[in-house]
Amino acid sequence: MILAQSCCYQLEGTNLVGTSNADFPSGDPGMYQLDITLRRGQNLAARDRGGTSDPYVKFKIGGKEVFRSKTIHKNLNPVWEEKAWILIDSLREPLYIKVFDYDFGFQDDFIGSAFLDLTSLELNRQTDVTLSLKDPRYPHHDLGSILLSVLLAPREQREVTMLMRKSWKRSSKFQTQSLRLSDLHRKSQLWRGIVSVTLIEGRELKAMDANGRSDPYVKFRLGHQKYKSKIVPKTLNPQWREQFDFHLYEERGGIIYITVWDKDVGKKDDFIGRCQIDLSTLSKEQTHKLEVPLEDGEGRLVLLVTLTASAAVTISDFSVSSLEDQKEREEILKRYSPMTMFRNMKDVGFLQVKVIRAEALMAADVTGKSDPFCVVELNNDRLLTHTIYKNLNPEWNKIFTFNIKDIHSVLEVTVYDEDRDRTADFLGKVAIPLLSIQNGEQKAYVLKNKQLTGPTKGVIYLEIDVIFNAVKASIRTLMPKEQKYIEEENRLSKQLLLRNFARMKRCIMVLINAAYYISSCFDWDSPPRSLAAFLLFLFVVWNFELYMIPLALLLLLAWNYFLIVSGKDNRQHDTVVEDMLEDEEEEDDRDDKDSEKKGFMNRLYAIQEVCVSVQNILGEVASFGERIKNTFNWTVPFLSWLAIVALSVFTIILYFIPLRYIVLVWGINKFTKRLRSPYAIDNNELLDFLSRVPSDVQMVQYHELKQDPSHSPSKRKKNNPV
Repeated sequence: MILAQSCCYQLEGTNLVGTSNADFPSGDPGMYQLDITLRRGQNLAARDRGGTSDPYVKFKIGGKEVFRSKTIHKNLNPVWEEKAWILIDSLREPLYIKVFDYDFGFQDDFIGSAFLDLTSLELNRQTDVTLSLKDPRYPHHDLGSILLSVLLAPREQREVTMLMRKSWKRSSKFQTQSLRLSDLHRKSQLWRGIVSVTLIEGRELKAMDANGRSDPYVKFRLGHQKYKSKIVPKTLNPQWREQFDFHLYEERGGIIYITVWDKDVGKKDDFIGRCQIDLSTLSKEQTHKLEVPLEDGEGRLVLLVTLTASAAVTISDFSVSSLEDQKEREEILKRYSPMTMFRNMKDVGFLQVKVIRAEALMAADVTGKSDPFCVVELNNDRLLTHTIYKNLNPEWNKIFTFNIKDIHSVLEVTVYDEDRDRTADFLGKVAIPLLSIQNGEQKAYVLKNKQLTGPTKGVIYLEIDVIFNAVKASIRTLMPKEQKYIEEENRLSKQLLLRNFARMKRCIMVLINAAYYISSCFDWDSPPRSLAAFLLFLFVVWNFELYMIPLALLLLLAWNYFLIVSGKDNRQHDTVVEDMLEDEEEEDDRDDKDSEKKGFMNRLYAIQEVCVSVQNILGEVASFGERIKNTFNWTVPFLSWLAIVALSVFTIILYFIPLRYIVLVWGINKFTKRLRSPYAIDNNELLDFLSRVPSDVQMVQYHELKQDPSHSPSKRKKNNPV
């Protein structure tokens, strides 16, 4: 029996090594209290690309995790000074410690481990212990050390019983006798507010280039959330005018850490300066204009910071009233009715997700079972269910609610297998565009692989409701898309490079074929076609007005809509499906050969960055062409109808208003925009609209797979008669 208490929170543990001398009789039946002070780490191994780590420590006894420390960010010599006490009934089990590097949203990296032989400790004596961290696979590697203070003392049985009863009473509030790791992670995802930051400009920054200029950009970090601004070339007074949001997880606020860098192509970026903003000193529901001087450098940054209290994300059980409650549903419908279209433009809609159960999941453990839990994500909102242990058909019965800021967002539901000593194993994932959701319908979604290109084992049952204001959603479509804080780092992939090249080639071939078609009309290869084209050319040129351009696009949308309604839709995604090659990323083996290859890998690093950039550019260009095509193919009817409304308005405006007046209004607006709104953020409405249209690759990812008949409930009943 083991009982642990910490000044921070309670968890399951990790391992250690120690020194001291004491002699205990074998089979000692007494209870002992072990007081541990986790002081600091020294020269820990770097696990991040920046040459640092975000270390935390786990303690474990007898296979049970009894304590987990807080995470110290960007530090190889962290100072914790955290205390915990552990009640143990046998000194035969050593105290085992593991140190990890925390990666939000990804697998935590193992740094090292050690153990402390409890029989070597002296009773009632405070002992300072320095533990050298090792990796069992590479015992000769120096991974740093952990410094502890430990005190082992015997406890009377009566006192132990009272302590355990108190612990059980506290744990009953959570309906469990031990607070599991997944529960703590789930609770930590509930954010309490939003920090809206507008990066306006920099003033008199330090010159880092030989020409007396810099190419500055800014990095922001609040907890695990990060944001990187665009690069403004060749200036010491850059104008960024970028806006982004952070989630606020702590009541008291937090600190935004800001660093300014100079982009240096082919070399390591130069450090210009740093500063920080203490959010606890700022009042809420108010915009603060801050001019912050840079430390360890020159110049200052000008920002707007707004703190907004919010309870936009919640999690509850089925026992809690949901959208089925008619009163609550009426209130939500009223909140997003057309009458409220001009209130809080960022509050577009409401999403409720019921994670019911999963069936026939993949077995991730050697026992043939899994410990599955679900992660539900909407943009930067991320919530977790509890873990169902030793089960391939788990039932979570959890309700998640989100505020929708962009109706074109995609709901992602991922199933993982919890592993107490290692990072969670991936079991399956689905991506569901909000506009494709049918309200109140319980559906079985076939789980897909990590790339969302093909099926994996298992299905998940979800019931989703979406309520939104169409006017707010339409206006939000013309605004910049929300950037995700946490995204996987791009890696060079031969398959992805070839696929993006093929996608770009298809888009270019469409233009080439159109040019050949027009050229054939001039060559009179087909006299009837050439004659019709000639007469059409004369008519259009003689009667051309500017309004005919959006009118022609309207006719193209109408024609494609007619083909869909009549069942003659010729949209083809087969070529994309064939080219959706899964990127098989093999993990590098950590052996001595890696150290021999480091020099060669460092020489290839610069080439890899260039290849990754080319790979991403090919993907972006191909996606841009596919988005234009899918707008007119009615891939997303909401966007196509929105395009019809916009094109109709433009057609009418261009028909009734002379072009010179339109150009005059545009020029006046362009010249006076900065005077009227000094801190306005530049954007392109057309590009923002197209960013909401899915590319062909995204269409494949969002495509629902058909459920295997063997997984249906009726089939299982037939196969398993009572």
